[in-house]
Amino acid sequence: MNAASPSAPRRADAERNVGAILDAGMRLLSTDPTASVAEIAKAAGVGRVTLYGHFPSREALVEAVLDHTIALAETALADEALDRLPASTALAELVRTSWRILDRHRRLFVAADRVLPTERIRRHHDLPMVRVERLITQGRRDGEFRTDLPLSWLTATFFSILHSAALEVEAGRLAHDDAERVLVRTLTSLLSATS
Repeated sequence: MNAASPSAPRRADAERNVGAILDAGMRLLSTDPTASVAEIAKAAGVGRVTLYGHFPSREALVEAVLDHTIALAETALADEALDRLPASTALAELVRTSWRILDRHRRLFVAADRVLPTERIRRHHDLPMVRVERLITQGRRDGEFRTDLPLSWLTATFFSILHSAALEVEAGRLAHDDAERVLVRTLTSLLSATS
């Protein structure tokens, strides 16, 4: 008998369980930021002990779900056609696409804001922010975007404004139907070379 064979099914089961937990966490936390670990375990079809075996705390679970969601969003945002558009047009399109994804999961980000430090949330966005940085660099090269402020500051501001919009919509201080338009105008104005 092969000694490795009994552990192979366990690894496959563990991977399936983790996938089910992450998917259930994304679904539930995107609807209700207060969803409990027990509710997520039930929706994933696993016991709490199994869930805690993979994610030792609610904070670890929320962080893993956030990472999983951002990885899925990154696939949706990876549109190489943006690289061929004028920077201002590409910016507006990136803002719209980013907002639609963020809006779909904004309650997950509310859950993350409640349990994770801002810097840890920001680190999970490093890959999408590379795209923003590249776009701003292109716009600067083409003379469309401002050059009087540091690139890192403009990139961080892009991130902060998007997430602030999600929190404002969630709190009812920004009308949901206005958010996309407000974001495009705000970020276009912020980055414009004529600001």
